[in-house]
Amino acid sequence: MTSTMPEAATHTRNPDHPDTVGGMPGAPSRARAGTLLARVRSGADATSVTMTAPFTGLPSAVLPQGTDPHTRSVFADARRAQTSWARRPAAERQRILTRLHDLVLDQQDEGLDLIQVEAGKARIDAFDEISATALVSAYYGRHSARLLAPRRAPGALPVLTRATRVQQPKGVVGVISPWNYPLALTAMDVLPALAAGNTVVQKPDNQTALSALWLHELAERAGLPADAWQIVLGRGSRIGDALVEESDYVCFTGSTPTGKTLAGTIAQRLTSYSLELGGKNPMIVLPDADVDKAAAGAVAACFSSAGQLCVSVERIYVHESIRARFLDAFAARTRALTLGSTLDYRADMGSLTSTEQLDTVSAHVDDARSAGATVVTGGRARGDVGPLFHEPTILTDVPAHARVFADETFGPVVSVYGYSEVDEAVDRANDTPFGLNASVWGRDTRAASAVATRLKAGTVNVNEGYAATFGTVGVPMGGMKESGVGRRNGAEGLLKYTESQSIAVQRGLRLRPPRGLPPALWAKGMTAGMKLLRRLPRR
Repeated sequence: MTSTMPEAATHTRNPDHPDTVGGMPGAPSRARAGTLLARVRSGADATSVTMTAPFTGLPSAVLPQGTDPHTRSVFADARRAQTSWARRPAAERQRILTRLHDLVLDQQDEGLDLIQVEAGKARIDAFDEISATALVSAYYGRHSARLLAPRRAPGALPVLTRATRVQQPKGVVGVISPWNYPLALTAMDVLPALAAGNTVVQKPDNQTALSALWLHELAERAGLPADAWQIVLGRGSRIGDALVEESDYVCFTGSTPTGKTLAGTIAQRLTSYSLELGGKNPMIVLPDADVDKAAAGAVAACFSSAGQLCVSVERIYVHESIRARFLDAFAARTRALTLGSTLDYRADMGSLTSTEQLDTVSAHVDDARSAGATVVTGGRARGDVGPLFHEPTILTDVPAHARVFADETFGPVVSVYGYSEVDEAVDRANDTPFGLNASVWGRDTRAASAVATRLKAGTVNVNEGYAATFGTVGVPMGGMKESGVGRRNGAEGLLKYTESQSIAVQRGLRLRPPRGLPPALWAKGMTAGMKLLRRLPRR
């Protein structure tokens, strides 16, 4: 059974803080939430929905909900603003991101509070979002102008043909963001789109809208024009058509079924998109792995943000020679985790975010039990700690017909399996329609890296669960197979928001026979010239 924090350190079910967001002691005030919500572009006839805080079940915000016509009017405003924003030098745009980096770090306490209250995270997991946002701001604040700069290319005729590739912004980018990483994924998707000269219309999930609005406020304080990034709220069934039909590029993070439907709709308009979708991420522990380090790494890989992370590990394959030792160490560390909901760093793991997630986690664990799986530790909802808490859970002996075997749980549940040969582990890790993230552990990092290259996943971490690739903004992040299309982060995460345009200037000799020269003779001369160019040293 997972240990819990002392009563004074856990949340109280009926807190005496009615004027704070979610009724949480120390949380931002409702007046402060109202200031953030004033940033939402909502129509005069917008309805509203009331969201609740996972820790307490009490109201966190009353959100205006947009309509289709109002959403289209927001896009019209964004389109008018885009021309002037794109005309600003890339170096000027990136300086805004540098200032944003400093503001996020300086003002982090309020951001941490909002993320915890809205998403139910432990504070250390909320800090992952602060650090990721700062890293993204710093990377594109330092490199975007260079990445967007015109690139010279060898011309058709040396000296006489000058060819240049330039990057033009797409126009207005629509960003549909999830509830599980409301700050980090907003930053990863919105900031490079802005740096590339686009304007952005974002629809964050209602559950975690205040966290996105907090970053929006800081961006304007850093110098971003008011119309460059606009936020709308609403159900996909009400404003989804407008988001897709009005965007010049759509960036979506969510489930694989929704992503497939969205891709089909976007294809009819011949506009481009990127999708980060589901995962069933594997971890392979090689025979030479340091068992204690691998067990500690597995705890972070599986239970950060209560497992509600697209790149978290849900399957672990351990070599039979060390499986028992690994399982003992992993279970001991998992049992030592503390659950709690105070707005500080005392808890190791927080809450699930919604009743739907708790229901899914409970259903997967119950189904696995019924199918004959062994619950090594955990396995219970923890209503005594909070309405949406569930113990971090380790399963073994999971049969293939159990739902948890192949379906994404998106919660604090992991299944541990043994293997005899590395080839077997690789095959089993790849035996999934998903391919988002993977992890390999071994003392011989060269051998572990060789295994990593055999895994069909967009990111693979060696001797880490996910944070090494997640935090390295300079390399792309995204999924293979049904885990998505396109990449965020790195040069690809910026250039996907642009159109490549080729401009060539021809001087002197034309690329067709001049008047009076027989075409056959001209073709013979060109043939000799191309053969000569082929032998010249590369520049």
